[in-house]
Amino acid sequence: MDDPGQRLIVVGEIAGSFGVQGWVRIRSHTDPDDGLFGYSPWYLGTDPGPGDSAPALGPRRRRASGPRPSSGGERTCRVLEWRRHQPGFIARLPGVNDREAAAELAGTPICVRRQQLPPAEPGEYYWADLIGLQVVTESGQPLGKVHELLQTGANDVLVVRGERERLVPFLVPDVIKQVDLAGGVLRVDWDPDF
Repeated sequence: MDDPGQRLIVVGEIAGSFGVQGWVRIRSHTDPDDGLFGYSPWYLGTDPGPGDSAPALGPRRRRASGPRPSSGGERTCRVLEWRRHQPGFIARLPGVNDREAAAELAGTPICVRRQQLPPAEPGEYYWADLIGLQVVTESGQPLGKVHELLQTGANDVLVVRGERERLVPFLVPDVIKQVDLAGGVLRVDWDPDF
C-alpha cells in the first residue's frame, strides 16, 4: 500500500467478551478515550507487526499507535451499539451474537485508515508518524530509527534502534529539536554515547 493515508493505524483493541449476547469489551488508545467510536469503519484482524505498539497521547503528540501492516485478513465492521463500562467500553459488532464469537476476538487490534484521523495540531505528532523516522543528533550523527514509543507517565520515550538501542525522552524543545515528517528525520540534542 503506497498511499500513506491508506495505512492502518491501531486506535484500540478488543479486550474480551462481555455477557452472553456477543458484546465485546473495548480498550481505547485514543484521546479522548471515546474518540475511537467516531471512526467508521473499523478494520479488525490485522497483523500487529513488531515494534508498532505505542498507545498514548499527551502534549505535543496525538494518540494513535503505530502502523499495522494488513495481513490481508482484516474484517471491516461498523459498530452497532456501544456504551461506557469501566475501565473501558463495551460494544456490539455485526455478526458477533454470542459469548463464544466475542471471546474469539479477544486481543484483536482495532484499526482505522490513517486518512480517517484528524490533522495533528501544529507542534503535535501522531506516534504512527514518528515510527520509522531517522534520528540524528544536532551535529548530524545518525543514532538509528524510531522503533516504538513508550508511555512512562512523566513523558513519552522514543525507542531508537541503530547500532544499539537507545531510549530518548520525547521532550520538546529540550531534547527534540526538530521533527521533519516530510524529510523523515527527527533531530535531537542527545549524547550519542548515552
